[in-house]
Amino acid sequence: MKFNKLLMFYYLNININIYPRTFHNIGLKSVLGTSNLENQPTGAETVERLIDRVASSTLLNDRRDACRALKALSRTYRVEVGAHGMEALKQILDMDKTNYEIVGLALEILYNITSPDTFGQEGKEPELKHNIGEQFTEILIKKEGYVALILKFLEEFDFRVRWPALRLLRNLLTNKLKKMQEIILISPMGVSKLMDMLSDSREVIRNDALLVLIQLTKGNTNIQKIVAFENAFDRIYEVVLEEGGMEGGIVVEDCLLLMINLLKNNYSNQNFFKEGNYIQKLTSMFKFSFNNNDDSFFEWSPQKLSNVHCIIQVVRVLVAPNGPVLLVNTCQNIMKKCGLLQALCNILMISGVPADLLTETINAVAEVIRSNASNQDLLDHVMAPSNPPRSAIIILLMSMVNEKQPFPLRCAVLYCFQCFLYKNNSQQVQLLQTLLPQGNETLLTTGQLLCGGLFSPDPLSNWLSAIALSYTVMDSSNNKEQLLRVLLATNIGTPPITLMEQCVILLHQNSNIQSKLGLLTLLCTWTSYCSLAVKFFLSINSSVPYLIGLLSSNENNEDMQEMMLRSLCSFLIGICVKYNDDTVIHYSKENLCRLIENRIGLENFQESITNITKHELYSRSLKLPQPSAKNNSELLLDHEFCKLLKTLEVDILKSVINSKSQTEGRKDEPPSDSILVIQYKELIRKQDFEIEKLNKSICDIIEEKRELECHIQNLRYEITSLLDQNKILRTANVNSNDKLTIGDSIITEESINDFKSKINNLEDSLSQSYILISNLQSQSTKDELEKQKKSYDEKCEELIQLQNDQEDLLELLAYQDKKLKKYEKKLLDLGEKVDLDGSSDETP
Repeated sequence: MKFNKLLMFYYLNININIYPRTFHNIGLKSVLGTSNLENQPTGAETVERLIDRVASSTLLNDRRDACRALKALSRTYRVEVGAHGMEALKQILDMDKTNYEIVGLALEILYNITSPDTFGQEGKEPELKHNIGEQFTEILIKKEGYVALILKFLEEFDFRVRWPALRLLRNLLTNKLKKMQEIILISPMGVSKLMDMLSDSREVIRNDALLVLIQLTKGNTNIQKIVAFENAFDRIYEVVLEEGGMEGGIVVEDCLLLMINLLKNNYSNQNFFKEGNYIQKLTSMFKFSFNNNDDSFFEWSPQKLSNVHCIIQVVRVLVAPNGPVLLVNTCQNIMKKCGLLQALCNILMISGVPADLLTETINAVAEVIRSNASNQDLLDHVMAPSNPPRSAIIILLMSMVNEKQPFPLRCAVLYCFQCFLYKNNSQQVQLLQTLLPQGNETLLTTGQLLCGGLFSPDPLSNWLSAIALSYTVMDSSNNKEQLLRVLLATNIGTPPITLMEQCVILLHQNSNIQSKLGLLTLLCTWTSYCSLAVKFFLSINSSVPYLIGLLSSNENNEDMQEMMLRSLCSFLIGICVKYNDDTVIHYSKENLCRLIENRIGLENFQESITNITKHELYSRSLKLPQPSAKNNSELLLDHEFCKLLKTLEVDILKSVINSKSQTEGRKDEPPSDSILVIQYKELIRKQDFEIEKLNKSICDIIEEKRELECHIQNLRYEITSLLDQNKILRTANVNSNDKLTIGDSIITEESINDFKSKINNLEDSLSQSYILISNLQSQSTKDELEKQKKSYDEKCEELIQLQNDQEDLLELLAYQDKKLKKYEKKLLDLGEKVDLDGSSDETP
């Protein structure tokens, strides 16, 4: 009841303002009394009357007051306001654009009805369960000229207009991102207008502009490039410094989020960032303040944590493993030279760093040093402030094998260790030396930590340690042979055994599948491409019987981990077939193939290996080197092992099947179905690669064509403009002083040269366009060729016409010059003083 009275108050207030004489002698109390409750209009009726007044009132004050009332109702009754008032509000923006107050009210109403949030009963009523703001956004976008009007109001400096226009744009981008990006991209100076908002002295506008740009730059490479080349990086750094750097508030976080958007997967912007020396500026942001000059009192407020997280994300974007190799390597070198890598390493050594920030920093260090020997060497020399002093690598590995540490942190350390050894044989050799007997064994070594992790009761420590050991022998047969020399003393009084024997024993004894998968990954990596390692493995009595026994069991277990266990066992046997030198007689290549056929079956063996490649975990692990598991149970496969499996899968199957064919004397027979399947799989893989390559080429061509069309449109505009100027020149009359004029300006030698310069520039632009069109035509389809040819012919005709117009202009100017000399001669004959150099103070 109170709410209805409030609505009636708005309604009566508007009517009193509009018709003061009518309501002069009527008291509000009597109108709102209980006797007239039945005659009160509903909220929807009130909205309808207000919209009618906005659309039809001739007085500006009437329309303004109606807009003010509509703004008050636009949240509660936004369905009614949006459904009936969109045209009326556009009319306000068109007709009353010089009145900032009413325009601001109209923009705020639109802001309310397009809001992605829900108000009042919207979330509870089933008929309003759909996003109302998104639906009204779509209606607004489809109305011609609406978005262009809103963008136009960004040029107004008045706060009442600029701020609501900016907030409205944010709603539209949130609700319909792709459509709005397309509209703003083709809008004249659309992106530039938004960039200008970052220089607004009013913080609220600047901050909202940041939010709009964050939305606008999501996933759109073209817009990202435009924003970057509008000096976005300079302005971002300025705002960050104004706000206090990493100690600043949420505005700093917004600046860094915008920077991430501009750089992520945009290699053009990354190169621009590198060339502009912006990487060096990142280093200063890692100079944090300390409390009492003591690291243990390092202050980490929630906002500061968010800011540092973002700046580390910026670093990771620049050195992501899937980026262009040359660009990434250059960024890595710059980060070392400017001290950024050292600053990241310093964070690792600070005590009291929150676990999530430490995890992200470790991942960043990993990617800054990956495949860069100089940066890897820097990390190797970082020492922790402990007693006794230990290297950063030792401290990190201690965290990795510590089951009390958070799971993401332990995965990050493994990733960092993998990047530390990646394509760095000297570091691999140094680590192997710590596994071999040393003269002084009092110090804790990397090798001791990893071997200790294999014996840990924690399955995750087993898996992590086994994978880390596999990195020490990656891509090096010599390192694999050296690892065969490693001896372990398992119990006091018992002779030491080799590391490989210990791995096989652990396979038997450990009942946890995650631990088994880690050990099998290590053995597969160790024995691949190394006949000596295969020989050692086959010489262990229980090795092959264990694998064959597991694979020949009739259990039809569909559990994911069991399936992967069988796949890795099959893969390891396949490696033993392919790299078998037949020195172990009982398990020669022929005997192993016979065991596979008799105990496992060729089809089951092939299916077992290929099953793992069909699983989502395999695809996810193969995509990026960083472990992608969200929890412990998903950490089963390693990226480098998945690459090895993908490389050897087909070759191993061929080796087993071909070996069977040779033993049965069927060399000359047609290939079996299994071999054909393998060959077809290889063919399909090659075709997939080619298709992916062609799709990328098509995308590049489409993008190039779009840019070309935009360029041609600009040229058309310039041509039209010049043609219009030439027409004016041709139709202009000679004034009383016989000087040719256009409007109020005189055609002088300087203006003629300007026109000639414009024409020459235009011809050069057209020549470049023809070259671009020719290049595009060679890559387009035959329908496309006809369209481009037609456009080319039109341009030729326009150029010919322009050249004709130029000739007419020159003739006209020559005629003017001749006539001018004639009149100068007459004046001289009459005794008048004439300025022969052409300069004059007279005005036409």
